[in-house]
Amino acid sequence: MNIKTLLTAASVAALLPTLGFAQEADTTPTNADIGFIFTTFMFLVAGFLVFWMAAGFSMLEAGLVRSKNVTMQLTKNMGLFSLASIFYYLIGYNLMYPGDGWTMEGVIGAFAPAAMEPVGLEGAEPDLTYASVGSDFFFQLMFCAATASIVSGAVAERIKLWPFLIFTVVLTSVIYPIQASWKWGGGFLDGMGFLDFAGSTVVHSVGGWAALTGAIILGPRLGKYKDGKVFPMPGSNLTLATLGTFILWLGWFGFNGGSQLYMDTAGNVADISRIFANTNTAAAGGAITALILTQVLYKKPDLTMVLNGALAGLVSITAEPLTPSLGVATLIGAVGGVIVVFAVPFLDKLKIDDVVGAIPVHLFAGIWGTIAVTFTNGDASLGVQLYSILVVGVFTVVASGLLWFILKSTMGIRVSEEDEINGLDTSELGMEAYPEFSKG
Repeated sequence: MNIKTLLTAASVAALLPTLGFAQEADTTPTNADIGFIFTTFMFLVAGFLVFWMAAGFSMLEAGLVRSKNVTMQLTKNMGLFSLASIFYYLIGYNLMYPGDGWTMEGVIGAFAPAAMEPVGLEGAEPDLTYASVGSDFFFQLMFCAATASIVSGAVAERIKLWPFLIFTVVLTSVIYPIQASWKWGGGFLDGMGFLDFAGSTVVHSVGGWAALTGAIILGPRLGKYKDGKVFPMPGSNLTLATLGTFILWLGWFGFNGGSQLYMDTAGNVADISRIFANTNTAAAGGAITALILTQVLYKKPDLTMVLNGALAGLVSITAEPLTPSLGVATLIGAVGGVIVVFAVPFLDKLKIDDVVGAIPVHLFAGIWGTIAVTFTNGDASLGVQLYSILVVGVFTVVASGLLWFILKSTMGIRVSEEDEINGLDTSELGMEAYPEFSKG
């Protein structure tokens, strides 16, 4: 082989990678593909942040109930999340997001299981202006499960396991999706101009209303109210409760940030970062306000109030975490902290026993946050916001109240006095969270 032939072969070999790249150029994603990829990725990341809130609720509740009921709370949280995952797939998702398949236009969605795109999108024509169905389903499921977690803490320490889990099935598959479709599914409240960015009403007040009706129908714990006095029942582990609060705080960045719904432009990414900052400062505002108020009112700070103050700040900013400035977001969260400090003793005066403070945090602060939208978003109408709060509240109270009454009259929802005194861990489950300490 002569020198000329060798040089020719070497030149061809050198060009082969270039030729390969030229052949692969056709697979370079378009701008629409890139937007689809980034928004899908955002939903997945935000979704597993919100999933981590399930751990937050579990730890918060485990810390705020007495040690004899800790295993029960953990079991309820495992059960409710798993049931929500299955029944939101079977019924809830398309009931909430029916597209053009409304059963009753703008009111009741479609009755069909959720279905993802085929593997590799083979033969499919996805909506490249949004995200994959799988990522959207995953993200929205986490909100649904969070709603059920809110109820769990309020009715703790005296409710039977299986009636609670049955209630969870109906709440996550029917009650929550129907009312959520009225706003997020393009239903009649959305058509009226109702604004609820990430769910102060759609998620938090719904969980709060369901918890309130359950707490009233169930009645208070034995010994909580006696001779006109309130007898505190301290939780078992404030370390776990604090850990749970910080986990929830972390998960809220996905809760609110992912609700931007798009990450396909520089503007959307900037807005997501703005939402993160506002979410964080609202929580801080709620925590510090509760810290100062309890010092002033009770001469000593109350950690449980501080924890719930942070959560109330997070709930308060959830309806509109984008448009406020950092200062206004802090003030919105601070009002949430005020609400918690005064709402907890108010419920005690009414003899409504909410073990973890879920009703003040999620219902009262959720209502406040929905109203607060009108302060920073020029598209919001106070009349529409109030009307929507009322509609969602009435629907949830009637639906959940009816369900609680049916469960109470058929299988009973409350454990016996003896079982409540002994603790639900041993009476309902036969196992204890802290067995080495239970025998003295």
